[in-house]
Amino acid sequence: MLFVAESAKERIEEIKKNGEIGEDYFVRVSVTSGGCSGLTYNMEFDNQSRENDQIFEDKGIKVVTDLKSFLYLCNTTLEFSSGLDGKGFYFNNPNAARTCGCGESFAL
Repeated sequence: MLFVAESAKERIEEIKKNGEIGEDYFVRVSVTSGGCSGLTYNMEFDNQSRENDQIFEDKGIKVVTDLKSFLYLCNTTLEFSSGLDGKGFYFNNPNAARTCGCGESFAL
């Protein structure tokens, strides 16, 4: 399962309300090689399903990932932080053994 924190839900709903993305868009997350810790998170808004998509819904927000990425993201929560020290969207991943200082990459 992939989870959505209340803060991320509110920000996604705000983006939709402002017309930045359509109501039919969902959050697509994936993991690729790279970054200072070895693996990097990717997040985008998408409205096209792909073969082998793993689909989850939490708090009314649809989150989609590929099967390979799900192995790294299982039980991860998408969060959002704003303000002067805000990170924007970020991932709280209980599977990560270490993360880099910027929070963009991780290792298992």
